Amino acid sequence: MFYFRKIYPELKKHLDSRQITVITGMRRSGKTTLAEHLLLEGDSGNKLYIDLQRLDNQELFSHKNYDNIMLELGRRGLDGKKKMFVALDEIQLIPEIAGAIKYLYDHYNIKFIITGSSSYYLKNLFSESLAGRKKIFELFPLDFGEFLVFKNIAFKEENFFELEFSNAEYERLRVYYEEYLEFGGFPEVVLSETDEEKKDLLKDIISSYVNIDIKSLADFRKGKNVYNLIKMLAVRAGSRVDYAKLSRLAGISRQTVTSYIDFFEKTYLLRRAPVFTASPDREIVKAQKLYFSDNGILNVLADLSGGAKFENALFCQLRHKGEIRYYSLKSGREIDFVLDGKMELEAKETPAEKDKNELSVLSQIAGLKKFRLIGRYPSPGFKDYIWGGDVK
Repeated sequence: MFYFRKIYPELKKHLDSRQITVITGMRRSGKTTLAEHLLLEGDSGNKLYIDLQRLDNQELFSHKNYDNIMLELGRRGLDGKKKMFVALDEIQLIPEIAGAIKYLYDHYNIKFIITGSSSYYLKNLFSESLAGRKKIFELFPLDFGEFLVFKNIAFKEENFFELEFSNAEYERLRVYYEEYLEFGGFPEVVLSETDEEKKDLLKDIISSYVNIDIKSLADFRKGKNVYNLIKMLAVRAGSRVDYAKLSRLAGISRQTVTSYIDFFEKTYLLRRAPVFTASPDREIVKAQKLYFSDNGILNVLADLSGGAKFENALFCQLRHKGEIRYYSLKSGREIDFVLDGKMELEAKETPAEKDKNELSVLSQIAGLKKFRLIGRYPSPGFKDYIWGGDVK
């Protein structure tokens, strides 16, 4: 069964483009399913799906004479005289494949759909050899709206910023939202029936990331140091990154810590949010805040407080809405999220009137007129806030 993803209309539209369609994202976020379904679009039967995890398919792209690859594709049923659609799945397994793709793209009428599990690998691989020939689409774990689609739960998409807390909607969806906060949005995990299955899958995903992605894509020789640093970062989700402190605790150089975190971000494990400011110099000086790209992965790695878990989930929900920054004063007072430089959003498990007043003051200082609280639980006698489950 195919479950709708918000990125799909854009991918489908790009099928009409001559450019290569590149789908990248963290392992098991749903790239293969999208590529397979894209091949089903349209009336052309001149199409082929190639799983590069298979050794025979890897052998296909080992030919030094790229025209021989075209001959082999013909033996598999492609008609070279017509437009061809070819999906290549998991191309990070063949580091030298870019040259073959470039040649086939330039000399034959082939529409390539490509998937790979790391922007770190794909963007570096394609930056020069396929310049102007491709468009990269990034796929993340499900946001809460997609989560509800996978659960077959009806909902109406609305401008969440204009909503107020609805107790009826909260009661209807709260169980699902709490599940999303605990287990995140990896498609396999969402579709699993028991908590134990979900936990096992999440442990397998992080294990695959450490033992396969990191080892194959990076020159990090001490795997234990890498995993320990990941766990340290998980404990600090929603906090500013203190590279010097992490260096001392992990027993590795600050430069190495920085390199590791850069890699984690480029391979979709986490994201850093910069500070919101009108001064570029101040932006450089201010530390970035760190969030994990999926709450399920985060909860496997760390036993967080409810507030930190909620804030990280909101980051995962809001990243689909636009650019996320945070606002901070020298006194330490902060606003969790500034969306597209226009609206301020503050996460509170149980919002209150005093929180709204404090946010109003900080918004005036920041020079932004739009601000809202986002809450996890009902607040007695106060409804002027958005429920987290309404951010779909």
